Amino acid sequence: MLTIGCHLSTAKGYTAMGETACSIGANTFAFFTRNPRGGNARALDRSDVDGLRRIMAENSFGPLVAHAPYTYNPCSAKESARAFALEAMREDLERLEALPGQYYNFHPGCHVGQGAERGVELIVETLLQVMWPEQRTCVLLETMAGKGTEMGRSFEEIAEVIARVGEKRPELADKLGVCLDTCHVHDGGYDVVADLDGVLGEFDRAVGLGRLRAVHLNDSKNPRGAHKDRHEVIGAGYLGSEELGGGLKVFSRIVRHPALSGLPFILETPNELDGYAREIKLLRELAEA
Repeated sequence: MLTIGCHLSTAKGYTAMGETACSIGANTFAFFTRNPRGGNARALDRSDVDGLRRIMAENSFGPLVAHAPYTYNPCSAKESARAFALEAMREDLERLEALPGQYYNFHPGCHVGQGAERGVELIVETLLQVMWPEQRTCVLLETMAGKGTEMGRSFEEIAEVIARVGEKRPELADKLGVCLDTCHVHDGGYDVVADLDGVLGEFDRAVGLGRLRAVHLNDSKNPRGAHKDRHEVIGAGYLGSEELGGGLKVFSRIVRHPALSGLPFILETPNELDGYAREIKLLRELAEA
């Protein structure tokens, strides 16, 4: 069965997120570890977390994909911004130990004029300080669209971060993976529409398909290579719309591809819950067709 869900609000707690996921046909979901624009994390209620764990076990959930807030920039030129990212990421990972076996996804950040090489160095430094060998959460670097000085704009850039962490701390190597965002890689120039096999082949050569742990399943408002990162609902953008050169067959290939079909798929499309429910139903039908 397809493992699919969407971003859910933490406002009513963990158990409520599990209940909401079930109500829209989801068997995974994503959530921000704190306000997506930053700020303090709410106190962890263990009974609330236990309620979610029961729901997940009873409904055959796949791994959840927790998301770090957008404000974290581990490769900022400002020491204060890097220090904030480091402390917040460390706290996020410690809290996620209450939900063992999940994923923690983060945007690698922006080098803001320091250059990609320095950006890689700073991301590696942060990861070496926030991770530990016994942690039960896998940290995922997200593929990015390449806006401005964004890091993670190519598979090779992500591979370099993972390789350097592994060189310095081999015991952390199996705690790192990648979340592939279909909108981002399309906007970044990879031809998901016409050559999904080729894109995944490039990923395998650069990073290794064994590192691919989750997929952000999104359509795009932009043509390939635009480097803009503007998500669209499934079927209305350049991936899923026949009028724009794509079609639902593109998403059918994605959810049915043997390298992807067993991974958790997270929708980040501009939708409310009813829209997500429709997309989940549609994608399940495409996966089973």
